[in-house]
Amino acid sequence: MSKTDAQAAGGTAMSPAEDVRQAVTGFVNDFKSFQSEIDTKLQQTEERLTMLDRKSTFSQRTPLGAAVDAGAPHQKAFNSYLRTGDDDGLRGLEMDVKSLSTAVNSDGGYLVDPQTSDTVKSVLNSTASIRSIAAVVNVEATSFDVLVDHTDVGAGWATETSDTIETDTPQVDRITIPLHELSALPKASQRLLDDSAFDIESWLAGRIADKFARAEAAAFINGNGVDKPRGLLNHASVDNDVWTWGNLGYVPTGDNGNVTAESVVDLVYALGAQYRANATFVMNSKTAGLVRKLKDNDGRFLWADGLAAAEPARLLGYPVLIAEDMPDATTDATAIAFGDFAAGYTVAERPDLRVLRDPFSAKPHVLFYATKRIGGDVSDFAAIKLLKFATA
Repeated sequence: MSKTDAQAAGGTAMSPAEDVRQAVTGFVNDFKSFQSEIDTKLQQTEERLTMLDRKSTFSQRTPLGAAVDAGAPHQKAFNSYLRTGDDDGLRGLEMDVKSLSTAVNSDGGYLVDPQTSDTVKSVLNSTASIRSIAAVVNVEATSFDVLVDHTDVGAGWATETSDTIETDTPQVDRITIPLHELSALPKASQRLLDDSAFDIESWLAGRIADKFARAEAAAFINGNGVDKPRGLLNHASVDNDVWTWGNLGYVPTGDNGNVTAESVVDLVYALGAQYRANATFVMNSKTAGLVRKLKDNDGRFLWADGLAAAEPARLLGYPVLIAEDMPDATTDATAIAFGDFAAGYTVAERPDLRVLRDPFSAKPHVLFYATKRIGGDVSDFAAIKLLKFATA
């Protein structure tokens, strides 16, 4: 029996000091228990908050695939439009200055997503066409003006006491390049579009790029300027000895339908020195087959194949672009062009590409009417010379 029980049984009361000591001990024990319970609850609360914070962080984190795809919402909506014709997603997207690719044009269809548009552009830029060596500018208007100052401002020496002589006024030519609509009309069956394994955007980009590349390449060389770009060979050509602005100067080969090494050298030096540093030869494959057989007086070939896979062949040290739309080497044909095409020919285009879905005109197939606006023309007549397969 404890002392306290004995005292209680014997009717003896505890002393005040012992009573206080016992009360304090009980209070301390209760407080420790309470403190331990509070610590436990605080720890549990902290763990819950940590978990919630992690969930919030993960939910806000951009997936790796979307981190580099700023046009993902538009791409999803555009894919749905191509497959089903549902344009609610495209119409629901708000156009802002940061993403003009989400704009909707009720008359001309929808702008394609940036990824598809970039694919088409990369294919066009890498295709063997005048585009790859010409000046390419993006415009928002319906035409593009090139201002060419083809005369020098006069200059003179002056002393401190002599009168200053008035210099000549420069002559500036304005060349207006109108933009024309280029279109492609690929088609696919609805059954193929319903197949989720079918990559509709890659297929569409490939078909559009192939059609656009071939149409552009032909127009940049032979286009008549009516509803299409004006090609460089559509302009009048004159003997380079009597060349004037507005014409392209040519050098004759001296042999009908044939080419000589001397005439190729003459062509190079018919071009002004300020243009030769960035000059390129342009010809088709048949003409290249003739030219690569040419030798100089020491028996060395004028033609040299590129050392690397992506490096173009060179003729007299200048790169050669094989453009199949150039004419064959026949009598009186201007089958070879040589010049600084970045200065001599300008391609102007709008940066957007539109697609309109047509499920009615070719049932059971769905047509995709793709359009873009583009123009092209000679911008400096002194920067390009031609080799004419003729005696004079």
